[in-house]
Amino acid sequence: MKALEVRQLNTYYGKSHILKGVDLDVGEGELVTLLGRNGAGKSTTLRSIMGLTPARAGSVRVFGQESTHLAPFRVARLGVGLVPEGRRIFANLTVEENLKVPVDQPGPWNIPKVYRLFPRLAERKAHKGKQLSGGEQEMLSIARVLLLNPKLLLLDEPSQGLAPLIVKQVFDVIVAARNAGTAVLLIEQNVRAAIGVADRAYVLDRGAITYSGQAAEFGQDEQRVQELAGASAQKWDFPDDD
Repeated sequence: MKALEVRQLNTYYGKSHILKGVDLDVGEGELVTLLGRNGAGKSTTLRSIMGLTPARAGSVRVFGQESTHLAPFRVARLGVGLVPEGRRIFANLTVEENLKVPVDQPGPWNIPKVYRLFPRLAERKAHKGKQLSGGEQEMLSIARVLLLNPKLLLLDEPSQGLAPLIVKQVFDVIVAARNAGTAVLLIEQNVRAAIGVADRAYVLDRGAITYSGQAAEFGQDEQRVQELAGASAQKWDFPDDD
């Protein structure tokens, strides 16, 4: 059974046709990245999957269950966790309090394990969200969703605005989630970093899928990477931790 099946998704904002027949799949325990330039429709795809911006046509199935027209909280109940763009943490709660907000769900993730994965959060657990750096806020945003023990994790631009070393730490966590059995759909503009960790890749351009295949294969097509990433298409080498 696939974790996610999206078929011929068409989504509008008013009269503007944003998604035009989008098809994509995420297998159980698979890390898939959706790439594209700004305005391509990547975030709208996540919003349509989550029910935040309902599709006008097409279908979404989560673990075999039709979810196209479900309210977002019902989609979440199917085992879907969303890490939105913008690190929406509780600014006036401490790290520890933020982590206690999610209702406990059975699964591999708990607060002690999250602290082992993000030692920086353990060090800062008494600090309020507004006192954290951008990278620490991103870590907290991901950690909070992991505590829901989702079976499908959706991430919207987790590397945005982060230093390379922090990007490495965040992507290590995404891989750890996949290795723990969580299916992952990663929306990213950092093309090199995304294809370095993903199993498969899709490219979205002007609301339509223009590439679907193995991430490593896409990474070898230098012309396509350059066209997609432009000035950020240089080879991505994750920095050493030391």
